[in-house]
Amino acid sequence: MTPAAPLPISDKTVVVTGAASGIGRALALAFAADGARVVGADINATALQELSGSGITTVVTDVSRDDDVRRLIAKALETTGRIDVLFNNAGLGGSRRIEQIDGDMFERYIQVHLFGAYYGTRAALPVMRAQGYGRIVNTLSRHAGARQPGFSAYASAKAGMLALTRISAAETGDVDILINGMIPGPTRSGMMQGDNLQEPEAVYAGALWLATLPAGGPNGRVFWNKKPINLFAPDADT
Repeated sequence: MTPAAPLPISDKTVVVTGAASGIGRALALAFAADGARVVGADINATALQELSGSGITTVVTDVSRDDDVRRLIAKALETTGRIDVLFNNAGLGGSRRIEQIDGDMFERYIQVHLFGAYYGTRAALPVMRAQGYGRIVNTLSRHAGARQPGFSAYASAKAGMLALTRISAAETGDVDILINGMIPGPTRSGMMQGDNLQEPEAVYAGALWLATLPAGGPNGRVFWNKKPINLFAPDADT
């Protein structure tokens, strides 16, 4: 019997932030099951530890801290020798109208979503350039282009990530590095509860597709279920 061909993600190093729960956890487990060398990062050390038994290297990381993210990328490189895919997935949920925002809530959303993606991208790009290959996927949201009351902090952070995605992609056109955004859609997680939500595992097909795009594939684009979406369209949330 001819052995099955290896899956396209086999033996690639995949770094996933926000890996201790929800979409990040589902992606980390699925990539590992398909043969990838997975490095999972999260600020929740206890929940993150549960992934260790699945062959996933875990690194406790606060993505809002540059030093933490640099340590994560260094650990992934030291452990596996490569960084093929980076999923900037860590995030916060919740909503509050502008006049009800107190403390550093707004700043925290920007720090975790936008700065987390920026720190990860900045740390991973030199490694990817040196090896001549890389795929970066930023978890985005339709809120980046929507006018939904209560989501000023979340939407601002995701809009910043959208700009980061587009511009960083434009800066890597000279090498086989593709940087795109992924909109998971309404997904059951610690950030979202209720009826008519897909399970986190449903996101994997699109994530795998973006992680294994061929050379010359889409770059600086945003996809939802493998379909491109224009977040600059009026009322993109409808």
